[in-house]
Amino acid sequence: MLSFLTILLALSTCTCEENPAIQVILTNKGLQYGKHVGAGWIQDKLDEIVLPDVSGEVLGFIDYTLTGIRVSQCDLPEPSVDFYQNATGFKTSVLGLSVAVKGGWLTSCGIIHDGGSFELAVFNVDVTSIVNLGKDGNGHLSVSSVFCDAEVGDARIEFHGGASWIFKYFVKYFHDRIRGEIQEQICPAVRQYIDKIEYHLQAMTVSFQVTPALGLDLPLTSLPVIDTLTLSLPLKGQFYNIKSHKEPPFEAQPFTLAGEPNYMLSVGLSEFAINSASYGYYTAGVLQALITDSMIPPSSPFHLNTSSFGPYVPQLPKLFPGLLMELQVYASKAPVFSFQTGAVKLAFLGVIKACAIQPNTTRTPLFTLTADSKFSGKVFIDSGKLKGSTAMDNFTLTLAASEVGTFKTVALENLVKIGIKMALSKLNEQLATGFVLPRMKQAQLVNSVLKVEKGFVAISSDAEVWPTERVP
Repeated sequence: MLSFLTILLALSTCTCEENPAIQVILTNKGLQYGKHVGAGWIQDKLDEIVLPDVSGEVLGFIDYTLTGIRVSQCDLPEPSVDFYQNATGFKTSVLGLSVAVKGGWLTSCGIIHDGGSFELAVFNVDVTSIVNLGKDGNGHLSVSSVFCDAEVGDARIEFHGGASWIFKYFVKYFHDRIRGEIQEQICPAVRQYIDKIEYHLQAMTVSFQVTPALGLDLPLTSLPVIDTLTLSLPLKGQFYNIKSHKEPPFEAQPFTLAGEPNYMLSVGLSEFAINSASYGYYTAGVLQALITDSMIPPSSPFHLNTSSFGPYVPQLPKLFPGLLMELQVYASKAPVFSFQTGAVKLAFLGVIKACAIQPNTTRTPLFTLTADSKFSGKVFIDSGKLKGSTAMDNFTLTLAASEVGTFKTVALENLVKIGIKMALSKLNEQLATGFVLPRMKQAQLVNSVLKVEKGFVAISSDAEVWPTERVP
């Protein structure tokens, strides 16, 4: 159960404290759901668990070992799990646990050895553990046990096989001994388990490759923050060009994400996160395209050739009659996203270079245009799908250079606007249908809502987790 609560918090490296671009808030509702799922998972896995051997001595001369111990029955009460401010972590308590196990017994007394089977029942086990969540010098999540207390109410054991009939006279000595041995081993086992989680967290990295061109860094930027109702995780959230890992020429700005107690978790994504992705694509040279006539439907009245461009650049068909053309389109700067209340804005500066294709396939430069475009849109989540709409706010074409002489760009600008509007119309059809939210193999977000605030996007959601064998 502890791993379920902490595996999502596994973080990587960070060299300095900075404003997070992604914030994650786990609410008490999410914590309690995780507790419930974790307890159910433990209950399902109990019959697969082989407990460590228990060895000792009774009466000062009989050595014994209980081995191959498996759980045969367990009454596991619903644990209590709460955010614990004093230790910046979790406080977990299990009260009244009762468990029955069975296995084999071995005894030795001098040269006399014997063995058989046994059944052991342990009653009224109480365990309380406090776990601290921190951040190490490199930005990894740090998990440590700061308190553990365990008490075993009673233990009853029955021996079978071998000379077990002799042991019935000594069973009362075994009861106290076994109860003490179990009680002493509980907290060391808890600490060992937490240490194992800590080891795996330190070995993990969350510098993910998310596309062929982009990676994503998700270290902690500062210590986790816990109050009585929430756990807040500040994450770097920077996308980068995998080949160069070049830092963007802008910094993450602070933003405040409020936890929504009616949802299990909330995630805030700032403008920096989106713009770092945009900058990563720009530096990777991905934001470019080569448009050729083969991409235009044959039925279109307009084609990429000097004849079709005649009404817009009159001298073109005279200088280069009957030649096909191609357009090289690329971003001159990284596109910039901005979040306003209820709206997403996009500013894009691009360059369009036109070439004529000579019969020998040589490319002859014709002219270069700069394109200044601005778009706005709305995004929301409905029925588990990301939906929205977008519109063009402004588009301007300017002649930057020409090998065919000057010409007015107004008519060409209007033509491009028509093309953009047609493309946006198809995009809006897709946005109206929506895109299914991504989900993991055994979990998905449900009841999700998305709000665009000034400087960031906030998503609040519940989650559903199911066993491996279930197919949703």
